[in-house]
Amino acid sequence: MSATSDLERIEQVNASGRIPVVFVHGLWLLPSSWERWAAVFEEAGFAPLTPGWPDDPDTVAEANAHPEVFAGKSVGQVVDHFAGLIGKLKRKPAVIGHSFGGLVTQMIAGRGLSAVSVAIDPAPFRGVLPLPVSSLRAARPVLGNPANLHRAVPLTYDQFRYAFANAVSEEEAKELYETYAVPAPGGPLFQAATANINPWTEVKVDTENPDRGPLLIISGEKDHTVPWAIANASYKKQQRNEASVTEITELAGRGHALTIDSGWREVADTALAFVRRFTV
Repeated sequence: MSATSDLERIEQVNASGRIPVVFVHGLWLLPSSWERWAAVFEEAGFAPLTPGWPDDPDTVAEANAHPEVFAGKSVGQVVDHFAGLIGKLKRKPAVIGHSFGGLVTQMIAGRGLSAVSVAIDPAPFRGVLPLPVSSLRAARPVLGNPANLHRAVPLTYDQFRYAFANAVSEEEAKELYETYAVPAPGGPLFQAATANINPWTEVKVDTENPDRGPLLIISGEKDHTVPWAIANASYKKQQRNEASVTEITELAGRGHALTIDSGWREVADTALAFVRRFTV
C-alpha cells in the first residue's frame, strides 16, 4: 500500500470512531499477509490498518520482480515510519506484529504509542541473549554473506521451508511460498545479530515505560526462527514493567508461518481475545 493509501485509510479509521488495530509484518512478507486478520478484527468492531514498510510493493509479483526496493532498510527507519503513521491516529491503537514486526511492535509500545500490543514470534532486541542453533540456521541465508547488509535477499523454497513452514505439510509449504514469500532487506537481521555487542544499536526496547500498555507475546512451539528460548527471554525482560500486564502463551505444533498458514485463525483469535480484554 502506498503512503497516500495509508494516509487515506488513516482518515477513514479516524472518521469511523472505532479503535484502530495496526498490523506490522516481518521480513519476507508483505501487508497482504494480514488480509484475513484485518477482516476478523473489522468484523469484531475494530478499524484495521495494514501499512507496509517504507517502499513496500503492493503485490508479491511486483516485489519479486523488483527486489531492489527492499534494500537498505533499517529497524530504526521502519519503527519511525510506523510511529509517524500512528501519530496521525486520533486514538491509541492496538498494535499486532509478527517476527521483525513483533520487534517493531514492542519498540512502538516502548515509546508509549499503543494501547495494547501483541508480538507474535518476535525478533530479539538488545538484552535478549539466547541464540539457538535453529535461529542461526534460519538466518544463514542473510548473515552468511556480509555483503547482504545492504542488499535485498530472497529465500529459496528450502530456506523458507526451514525458517517458516517446517510445521505444515510439503504441499502447504509450497503454497505459502508461492503466495506470500518476497525478498527482504538484510540490514535488520545484521542489526539484531549484533544488538548485544553494539551499545548504539537501534534494536532496543524501552521495556519499563509505564505507558507501555498490556503486552502479549505469542510463541509457536515448533518455530525454528524465533523459538521459545528467544520469545521467553523477551517476555522476562518485558515482565519487569510493573505498570503494565505482560503475558506469554505458546501455541502447540505451530511454526513461524503461524500467521499465514492454515491454522492462522487460532492465532488471530488469541490476539483478538487479548486486545478485547484491554480495549472493549
